Amino acid sequence: MFYGRSNLFSAVVASRTRFRFLGVASISSLQPFEPNIETIPGCISFLQMFAKNSNLYKGKELHSWMFKHDLLGSPLSITSLINMYSKCDHISYALSVFLTSKDIHNVYTYNAIIAGFVGNNLNDEDFELYVDMRHQGLQPDKFTFPCAIKGCSEVVEVKKIHALLFKFGLESDVFIGSALVNCYLKFRAMSESYNVFNELLVRNVVLWNAMINGYVHIEEFEMALEIFRKTNEDGSLPNNFTATGVLSALAMSADIINGRSMHGFVIKKGYESVVSVSNTLIDMYGKCKCVDDASRIFECMAEKDLFSWNTILSVHEQSGDQHGAVELFHRMLDAGARPDLVTITIVLPACSHLAALLHAKEIHRYMIVNGLGSSKTVSDFDHLLVNNTLMDVYVKCGTMRYAYMVFDKMIFRDVASWNIMIMGFGMHGQGNEALSMFDFMCAEKIAPDEVTFIAILSACSHAGLLRQGREYLSQMESVYGVVPTIEHYACVVDMLGRAGQLDEAYELLLAMPIESNAVVWRAFLAACRLHGNSTFAEVAAKHINELDPEHCGSYVLMSNIYGAAGQYEAVSDLRLTMKGQNINKNPGYSWIEVNNSVHIFVTGDQNHPEANSIYASLDSLIAPLCEHGYALSSL
Repeated sequence: MFYGRSNLFSAVVASRTRFRFLGVASISSLQPFEPNIETIPGCISFLQMFAKNSNLYKGKELHSWMFKHDLLGSPLSITSLINMYSKCDHISYALSVFLTSKDIHNVYTYNAIIAGFVGNNLNDEDFELYVDMRHQGLQPDKFTFPCAIKGCSEVVEVKKIHALLFKFGLESDVFIGSALVNCYLKFRAMSESYNVFNELLVRNVVLWNAMINGYVHIEEFEMALEIFRKTNEDGSLPNNFTATGVLSALAMSADIINGRSMHGFVIKKGYESVVSVSNTLIDMYGKCKCVDDASRIFECMAEKDLFSWNTILSVHEQSGDQHGAVELFHRMLDAGARPDLVTITIVLPACSHLAALLHAKEIHRYMIVNGLGSSKTVSDFDHLLVNNTLMDVYVKCGTMRYAYMVFDKMIFRDVASWNIMIMGFGMHGQGNEALSMFDFMCAEKIAPDEVTFIAILSACSHAGLLRQGREYLSQMESVYGVVPTIEHYACVVDMLGRAGQLDEAYELLLAMPIESNAVVWRAFLAACRLHGNSTFAEVAAKHINELDPEHCGSYVLMSNIYGAAGQYEAVSDLRLTMKGQNINKNPGYSWIEVNNSVHIFVTGDQNHPEANSIYASLDSLIAPLCEHGYALSSL
């Protein structure tokens, strides 16, 4: 009977009895609902109100009352019930109502269930319902086609519907045209999309917006801007949806010049007060790395929704202002906004960079209390994403016990989950635990990837497991099918260097089958500094200066090596070379978490409000050290 691609709808049809029980028998056991109505139009008015307010409980009560009073025999009643359940995000109830009323189906009941599936992002099933409608001999109307077009998964299906429109005389309908434009663009059928656009006699703002958003969706940003420019030539008046579409194109192309021009257009038209437009402006300025402009718009917003907070949080996190992201998260909670899974996945990496354990625990507690990240409330992908991020935070905060607790409770794990745990054990010197985790991973039939071997070789390096490290490098390609990269060789060079095997590390550097880079030589130079080998250090420094002459790391390491060997003239020469080439050492940041607040410092920082007290305490600690003969290093 059904010719669609998904088995869901067919499976539901095969179990109509079960859905009949769900849709009618179960709700008839609710408390009696006695509205002051006795007619179907009165029931429909109430159902429309419940749909608008997403009041599922009252909707169920009225459904029960209508069943009791035999008011379910009209297509209008069925259509309104389907619409109510769909708007309340209970598509299974909507489908059960539809399936248990098959004897009175008409175009309106089909339109309601098809629109319900589209509204709940079940496009494949939506198309199957359209196919079933056609097999029942019912003629689609102008409300059916936009939803059916959205459910198409192949361009050939779109073309079949497009041809059918001429038979029914609907080829000039602007809403159907908008759906065709979007769907053709989704499949990158640009010529078909443009032909539909040009052939429509009436082009309202909906159609222009469809073209703009369609081109944005397929990342044809120049074409999106070109269509926007043509709106004025056509005499159409852009609206706030037009502005958000154009701003999205400018954000994704990081076009700050046109972005500022568009901002001026938004102000001129008065769209800045529209929350969605301001949100898109924040996103545009953030992607153009204009954080101050993004923050200014956010602070000026009279009304902020969840997307506003998530967008500004993302702007700060992506710009490297992790401290600002964490502070904004607390402001968000104080403002009464309820974070969602997107919020959590933005702010957790900020906690990871700051090693802010107290903040991470607080966010984890919020997730547990509100059911965020649970496999019962989110998709498998979201469950993996948020729990992997949470594990990564705990690893970088140095609490492997909490990381393992999260890992152990995960129902779904991917290779990234295992990699995080292996890397974490290795970072904290628990090499044997890292190797055991790798063995368990292989026993679970999870294929290791390049990151896995970086983690396992790094673990061997930190734990001094030379024999195992050599074995893993030799077995990577032959046993596990992973070709070693420069990162893997850098881990092995670091491992050998830490263990004092500088000759073997140097031989590996010369013999490895891929071209070396500054990173692997810098790992060797660090080992030379550790063991005070200035001969090998000079060789490594020469290679690094040829490969990456502007990096300060090699100069600092060589300065420390010369200083440890008492070669102070060489230290002085290095500093003069750095000064002459305008190479500056990147300042080291320190941070500490006190009373659930993160404090960040840089060398010589005077910006902290309690700087005087902090430096006074620091001097009191340094003075006894100097009295015992210790000297402060200036580099």
